[in-house]
Amino acid sequence: MQESLDNLIQILDLEELELNLFRGRSPQEDLQRVFGGQVAGQALIAAGRTVEGRQIHSLHSYFLRPGDPKVPIIYQVDRLRDGRSFTTRRVTGIQHGEAIFALAASFQVDEGGVEHQAEMPEATAPENLPDRDARLAELRARGENVEDWMLWDRALDTRYVDPMDYSGKLQQEPFWRVWLKANGQLPDDPLLHRCVAAYASDMTLLDTALRPHRMAMDENMQVASLDHAMWFHRPFRADEWLLYAHESPSMSNSRGFTTARFFTRDGKLVISVAQEGLLRDRR
Repeated sequence: MQESLDNLIQILDLEELELNLFRGRSPQEDLQRVFGGQVAGQALIAAGRTVEGRQIHSLHSYFLRPGDPKVPIIYQVDRLRDGRSFTTRRVTGIQHGEAIFALAASFQVDEGGVEHQAEMPEATAPENLPDRDARLAELRARGENVEDWMLWDRALDTRYVDPMDYSGKLQQEPFWRVWLKANGQLPDDPLLHRCVAAYASDMTLLDTALRPHRMAMDENMQVASLDHAMWFHRPFRADEWLLYAHESPSMSNSRGFTTARFFTRDGKLVISVAQEGLLRDRR
């Protein structure tokens, strides 16, 4: 498990080519395209390495073109602003001379102030839920297909509070809760923990938008993240359990919209997420 997590840490550890210029690689060259969470995490690392003494508090990004996993991604950072309290960066991911990803990120110095937050939804404890291998064993026992993508990424331990019907046979509510954490120990680097959360945040959002429609993530479904936004509210560790609670308010024009929140185990709201993605049924 730790080996898979170490591989993810290496993927997020970009090579600095020049001032404001970084290079990232992809872990699986046999894929059709680069996983969106990887690009978002790498772009955030690139932005964070040009900032000192401040933590990321928000990011807004667009997936412009599919990434090619066979070649590196070049990340170019533009230093838009360095203020007394806030720092703003723009990052462009480039392949084959074209932009494939655009990120705007804002960093802030630590400040105090009054607080409030949304309540954490109730959820079964992660220790009482099946892990990925147990879920796959259940699918095989029922005679359902286990897709290749279901076998990816042991760098993260994910436990589903609400079952997900990947066959498209059942109609489910557009609400989904998932426990997740890094499958091992992470270094004590707050930026890395936020980047691992950014990586994980893209894994389950679009599934939520399909839950009410009896539609499966199969070869008939064209799926692509279009834009992705995150707000980081409070400190957290990505190698400790986080409850990722999703809700999809809308599906229209082949676009699914999902909002989500990350809570620590003791109920602190640490991240809010929003994403719109393409979900085009090609049958």
